[in-house]
Amino acid sequence: EYPPDQNFPGGDTQALLSTTQEMELRRRDYQVERPLLNQKQLEELGRWSSVTGTHQWRTWLQCSHARARALLLQYLPVLAWLPRYPVRDWLLGDLLSGLSVAIMQLPQGLAYALLAGLPPVFGLYSSFYPVFIYFLFGTSRHISVGTFAVMSVMVGSVTESLAPDEDFLQDLNSTVNETARDAARVQLASALSVLVGLFQVGLGLVHFGFVVTYLSEPLVRGYTTAASVQVFISQLKYVFGLQLSSRSGPLSIIYTLLEVCWKLPQSVVGTMVTALVAGVVLVVMKLLNDKLQRHLPLPIPRELLTLIGATGISYGVGLKHRFGVDVVGDIPAGLIPPVAPNSQLFAKLVGNAFAIAVVGFAIAISLGKIFALRHGYRVDSNQELVALGLSNLVGGVFQCFPVSCSMSRSLVQESTGGNTQVAGAVSSLFILIIIVKLGELFQDLPKAVLAAAIIVNLKGMLMQFTDICSLWKANRMDLLIWLVTFVATILLNLDLGLAAAVAFSLLLVVFRTQLPHYSILGQVPDTDIYRDVAEYSEAREVPGVKVFRSSATVYFANAELYSDTLKQKCGVDVDRLISRKKKLLKKKELKLKRLLKEEKLQRQAGPLEPGTSVSINANTSIRDIESNNMEGSKAKVRLEELEDTAASGQEDAKAPDGSTLKALGLPQPDFHSLVLDLGALSFVDTVCLKSLKNIFRDFREIEVEVYMAACHTPVVTQLEAGHFFDASITKQHLFASVHDAVVFALQHPRSGPVSPVSVS
Repeated sequence: EYPPDQNFPGGDTQALLSTTQEMELRRRDYQVERPLLNQKQLEELGRWSSVTGTHQWRTWLQCSHARARALLLQYLPVLAWLPRYPVRDWLLGDLLSGLSVAIMQLPQGLAYALLAGLPPVFGLYSSFYPVFIYFLFGTSRHISVGTFAVMSVMVGSVTESLAPDEDFLQDLNSTVNETARDAARVQLASALSVLVGLFQVGLGLVHFGFVVTYLSEPLVRGYTTAASVQVFISQLKYVFGLQLSSRSGPLSIIYTLLEVCWKLPQSVVGTMVTALVAGVVLVVMKLLNDKLQRHLPLPIPRELLTLIGATGISYGVGLKHRFGVDVVGDIPAGLIPPVAPNSQLFAKLVGNAFAIAVVGFAIAISLGKIFALRHGYRVDSNQELVALGLSNLVGGVFQCFPVSCSMSRSLVQESTGGNTQVAGAVSSLFILIIIVKLGELFQDLPKAVLAAAIIVNLKGMLMQFTDICSLWKANRMDLLIWLVTFVATILLNLDLGLAAAVAFSLLLVVFRTQLPHYSILGQVPDTDIYRDVAEYSEAREVPGVKVFRSSATVYFANAELYSDTLKQKCGVDVDRLISRKKKLLKKKELKLKRLLKEEKLQRQAGPLEPGTSVSINANTSIRDIESNNMEGSKAKVRLEELEDTAASGQEDAKAPDGSTLKALGLPQPDFHSLVLDLGALSFVDTVCLKSLKNIFRDFREIEVEVYMAACHTPVVTQLEAGHFFDASITKQHLFASVHDAVVFALQHPRSGPVSPVSVS
């Protein structure tokens, strides 16, 4: 409030400033008081009780009308959103979006079939069946499911390795029997698609969608960049019109590139010119699209126009016969009947199928989550696995190859007004019309034009090379993952490269937790906040108390390093000090035994003279003395004296100063208490439990009491389950915060009963 004599806003400015400053000071002048709490008192105050685990399987086994309806809507999402579809608001946008996507699907389907090593028509099939299935089961409203370059090149590596050209050479003229080769490859691709679908559906039903979290963003981007390089190199044979050997396995892409360079003199000039002209046209039309996108209701269908123009020129000029340009060839009209996959091929395809299933799902879910976040809805990762799996499973029965979603088509679907998967259904219907009626019109389409379209579309993925500069500045560990993934994928091929990249990224995580940052904490002045004294110049260590913290959890891989670093940071050679202490105690024990032996020899030689004194250590054992057989009245008197001396020695040994470092002449640590900040602990294993117990034992040997602080409740529960707490280590050694432990340690420099203390 303002002073009574001030009329704001026309009052005195100085008075207003002084009032504001006073309010600010009041706001800053706060004080928090609470009792000092250890873990036991905290549990009593908060009335802690263990959380009873819910048995999810009981919910799954419940049978009711509501449960059945919920399951139906969960696994068939179209029944949930289609009845509420706003026709007036969204239908026009979905129709235009579906048409735009279909215009892109046609050339991409034909081109990506070449990447998969299959006849182009099977790219059209893969653009129809899976898209319609995803319309029924998918939860993303904007991704465009269908053929994708990375998936196609992964399929191509499988088909070319298991059905190489060399297996279909004709004996007479050593030419390849393309009909038999294509039939074998189609059988392989369809069986692969079914197996990929089974993997994805199975993983989705067991709620294994989180598996994609092991594919970090740098890993995925490095992998897709390497895949784009492989796609680029695989299309060079169509650009130059070369006949290359089929290769697969490690270093296959390197050998293919070397063979392309070796056979460059055999290039077909007409094919090169066709590819160059098509590429220039596609780039120019893309630049026009970017420049005129604000003024155009729909983007220019550059790929479709290029394909139509190239087909017309090829048919009119006769590129195949006059210039030797390779064309698509026969495209059968109509759909083909479903065919059961050859299950005997599953054993050969299982490894590649799992890799393709994971990569396809990773690409789809990452794009789906981007669009969901942008438009404010939720994507169910497990249902996405089921939807993609069913798309590939049904597609494989109809001789499609595995599919995922395309980034370029998804962006077009969103930017042209697509709101739901109705756009996908519309695009699949357009593809159906092309398959039934218009597909045969593209028989004279040059393959070099499709290769040019693929290479131009790789621009987005090839631009990911700029990640190297950005990751160098942001996070070099992520850059290392990117580079290892890229190199491994290039050298080892797509399947082994992915496995090596995942293994390396997981090992890097283990390595980073194995070598965390350790620090000694000091108190920031006038606060209860503790920070690393090496980083904060004003942070000061509390006299007599060492506070130690690790930035990672303690487990079997770093438990030994944790203990060693703790002893090193404390500035005390704990192991050497304990060793010296044990040696001195053992030396005193041996000296005592020697004195007792001398006393025994003297007694055997003759009775003790009156007044003879025997020097004995305070730690003499009564049992050792009673074992000696002494005779004579004077010896009995001396025995009683020795018993009294030994008894007093035992009392001294039980006393705090009986065998202290000071009494033994050893250096004492400059701190009496050690606080372990365990706030970073997320779990404990048996090695961690043993390490903590050893820390308590070792530091107590050098007369330093150990406390723990800031443990999370699940960690405390695991400590109890591991029988960590006993008579010597109780919950009274565990405090709610570091400050509580420090205050208690200062008030109790030696172990004693815990009592609540007011902390300001």
